[in-house]
Amino acid sequence: MNRSPHIRGLIALAAVALSLYVALTVPVHLGLDLRGGTQIVLEIRPTAAADADADGEATDRTVEVLRGRIDALGVAEPGIARSGSDRIVVELPGLQDPRKAADMLGRTAQLTFHQVLGTAANADDPSTPLPKRPREQVMADESGRLLRLQAPSLTGKDVEKATARFDQQSGAGWHVTVDFRGSGEQGWARLTGEAACHTAGDPARRVAIVLDDRIISSPQVDPSVACRSGIGGGSTQITGTFDDSEAKELALLINGGALPVPVETVEQRTVGPTLGAAAIRASAWAAVIGTALTSLFIIAVYRLMGALATVALACYGLISYAALAALGATLTLPGLAGFVLAIGMAVDANVLVFERAREEYASRHRPTPRSSLTAGFRRAFSAIADSNITTLIAAGLLFFLASGPVRGFGVTLGIGVLASMLSALVITRALADYAVARPRLRRRPHLTGIAHNGTVRDRLTRTHPNLMRHPRRWLAASAAALVLAASGIALRGLDFGIEFTGGRLIEYTTGAPVDADRARTALADAGFPRAVVQTSGENQLTVRTHQLSNTQAATITDTITDLAHQADKIRDEAIGPSLGKELRQGALIALAVALAAQLIYLAARFRWLLGTSAVAALAHDVVILIGLFAWLGKPVDGVFLAALLTVIGYSVNDSVVVFDRIRELGRDNLRMPFARIANQALLQTLPRTVNTGMGAAFILTALAVLGGDTLTDFALALLIGLAVGTYSSMFTATPLAIELHKHRT
Repeated sequence: MNRSPHIRGLIALAAVALSLYVALTVPVHLGLDLRGGTQIVLEIRPTAAADADADGEATDRTVEVLRGRIDALGVAEPGIARSGSDRIVVELPGLQDPRKAADMLGRTAQLTFHQVLGTAANADDPSTPLPKRPREQVMADESGRLLRLQAPSLTGKDVEKATARFDQQSGAGWHVTVDFRGSGEQGWARLTGEAACHTAGDPARRVAIVLDDRIISSPQVDPSVACRSGIGGGSTQITGTFDDSEAKELALLINGGALPVPVETVEQRTVGPTLGAAAIRASAWAAVIGTALTSLFIIAVYRLMGALATVALACYGLISYAALAALGATLTLPGLAGFVLAIGMAVDANVLVFERAREEYASRHRPTPRSSLTAGFRRAFSAIADSNITTLIAAGLLFFLASGPVRGFGVTLGIGVLASMLSALVITRALADYAVARPRLRRRPHLTGIAHNGTVRDRLTRTHPNLMRHPRRWLAASAAALVLAASGIALRGLDFGIEFTGGRLIEYTTGAPVDADRARTALADAGFPRAVVQTSGENQLTVRTHQLSNTQAATITDTITDLAHQADKIRDEAIGPSLGKELRQGALIALAVALAAQLIYLAARFRWLLGTSAVAALAHDVVILIGLFAWLGKPVDGVFLAALLTVIGYSVNDSVVVFDRIRELGRDNLRMPFARIANQALLQTLPRTVNTGMGAAFILTALAVLGGDTLTDFALALLIGLAVGTYSSMFTATPLAIELHKHRT
């Protein structure tokens, strides 16, 4: 007796049950756009170094350090931007303890390591400190004893990383391990070697670790360390009476780096969502209608198998949602839209299996739906595995190399891929195996949906067109599209959103409460459709938009005044980009490395010829999508960035499916010309391409038409990417592979 179906059924049941439990018991965090959050305004306190910083580099560096601390706090999808010349606005969604977060962000985190010269208290009167000598500092240690410290020998810049750890062997509790880098390793050995020259018990045998002008640890160098030799290995431990949260907080501050200038929290308040209830309802309806249409389409095409795939997709949605909730991810409206789109894209694996099963049944190699389905799962596995592994490579590298929303996208993408594979290869198969084993279905195979070719395959079988007769013509069409897109970028330029360019923030105190939805509608009618409106407090309203002239700012003020009958402007400042320079550079580096890693993987699986063609088609899709947005005058913002990353994943998947079939046919037909093999592979995978594209198109069209202004551009970008990606996998990547094969030969 074959145990595999029973094992798959148990795994599927366990995964669904666990996901249902997590979804019902773990609350999900909503982003600033859906729920609002806490706004903390930090003000920079000038120092002599900051005064010399005419270009504001210290302030920009402060923003990046704060961003690193927020990422380490585990707060996803934060908003952080420079406001005016000396303020930084931080917005944190779904925060449990905003006061602790404000304290954490405001800590300077200046870490230094000092040699202890001796005590600083008078021997006759310990409460009276001795006069401080030049180039010395006097501080109290952990017990309150005053110590004389030499000038810093090492600083936080010499630290590679800090890790909070619990000492289970000795039971000493929590400590922080500090690893030094570069010259810091020799500096630590030199510092501890000098201290080791003093006798045990002498205060001068201690080393003081100072954070923000306070000694947090002053351990004595172990007697086993010889004078002048010091402690090698470039690592030390900060010990003390830490609990787990204090140790992790200290490690977080050390890893985040020191603030270049001191900051002070000058304001802390709760802010409302940046999107209105009407926009959220419209988007929810669009998601429901799009998902329903996709499900109906799959059922109409694949009958019973389509109905089972729809059940598996519902399980996919549950598993993905539970994974995001368990990880504490923050869901924003574009994130939720991408999540819904992923349900449409997850149908791809099911379609691959069902189409392979149809081929097996039509060839009469597998005379029953059950045997055809088993063969379909087996023969589609390599295409499913390769397409998902390439996406997982990109997701992993985006997580490890990028930060901020790009890292969050990597997490969401990785969860979606793993859940999709579990849904298709375990849940769908468990349901399908049980269904096709029923006697009623064995007598009526047409009900399964795999006992016939389907409309697209029937037509291709009758006509058998030679799509790859003139590959250079397809490449010429792709080149023309590239030139057109590039000319749009060159002539029209890109309309970067506030996240990239910064803008203007105007805050009002109104005579009466103003509904944020009404304000958004009124500002859109006045010519500011992309204005971000938030309520804060009972009678306060904040408008954030792109760079404005004084006339435009006056128009906004007049619009708000008409709504509230009285509006006093209390703040009007320029704000910097929320996607800072380092974040953008990190995202580009992560993307470049991800593409290189995908190329290496594809080359290993399909040869360099096919791997290069797939990556070239991907670049083709990216340029055309950006160029079309340039011609249309659409904003290139954080939402567009999410759409672009989604398109990149889809484009590679589509090419991998075609190339997997080329590889399979090439093994079976060693003497057949490559161009003919490629054409046959295209014809065999075309039904899968059409059905997968239609499934995703239903959801995207619903989001574009019904989702409101917020999701229109997001859905439009994905619709363009879907169309261009489908085209390029067939008529850019495949013809390019044919031409490269000719030159190689």
